[in-house]
Amino acid sequence: MDSVALAPSSSKPLAWLTPGRILLAVASLVGLAGFLYPFVLPAIAQAENTDQAHAADAPLIVALVTAFAVGAVLVTLSESQAGASRSRMVALLGVLVAIDATLRLVPTVLGASPVFLLIMLVGAVFGASFGFQMGALTILLSAMLTGGMGPWLPYQMLGAAWIGLTAGWLPRGGSERRRLVTLALFGAVWGMLFGALMNLWFWPFGAPGAGEAGSFYWTPGLSFAETVARYTRFYLVTSLGFDLFRAAGNVVLVLVLGGPLLRLLERYRRRFAWEPWEEMDSASR
Repeated sequence: MDSVALAPSSSKPLAWLTPGRILLAVASLVGLAGFLYPFVLPAIAQAENTDQAHAADAPLIVALVTAFAVGAVLVTLSESQAGASRSRMVALLGVLVAIDATLRLVPTVLGASPVFLLIMLVGAVFGASFGFQMGALTILLSAMLTGGMGPWLPYQMLGAAWIGLTAGWLPRGGSERRRLVTLALFGAVWGMLFGALMNLWFWPFGAPGAGEAGSFYWTPGLSFAETVARYTRFYLVTSLGFDLFRAAGNVVLVLVLGGPLLRLLERYRRRFAWEPWEEMDSASR
């Protein structure tokens, strides 16, 4: 009788390329295009020999961003979570989203908000896909609670979803102290980046007029270099101070509350997670 060993099931080639992850990538690319199109339009306008602002494209961009963001969440929710009970993970996600969404009711202090702490920690513990869902659904539910529905919502959803997504890429090894320092630095970077991204959805439409745009606002016919220069000046004048407070708030919250929350989330992950095993002949090891 051949000896039998228990070993983790081997992953199939490209098994990681699930429909949910494909849609996450597509949603991120569409969202990125929605954010960055003011910088791309000069090249398009030059190719089309037109100086139109493509204002008619804005509703289409908002619709696409919304559809893909919500679709990516629904598809990833429908897929079984690797190594975990799907029903339990969905229930846990619902509880975490509800808790975090209520934190949106807490008044912000010059841009600093407690909402991002749990999104970062959930992504760091449960992975990129779970973090994406956590960020997008938290903003969606909190917008319903606070009445913050508007054309900015899909962009906020994607921005928060990217925070959770990229938090899942952080290394999990090392001591808790090392992880907290990494998460604090991560929160500082995203505190600045989130504000810079959120400005982009309205910046092309915020100009007081072509004749009064000065050197801060986007206007048709700008070159790529001038577009970047104008947005840089706009960001430094209007948003930098708030983003610094948001970055500092993320750092403080991670260092003060991150330890207990990280241990709690890791305990739930170990409780829900399990590795499927299959019998494998010793000769095939």
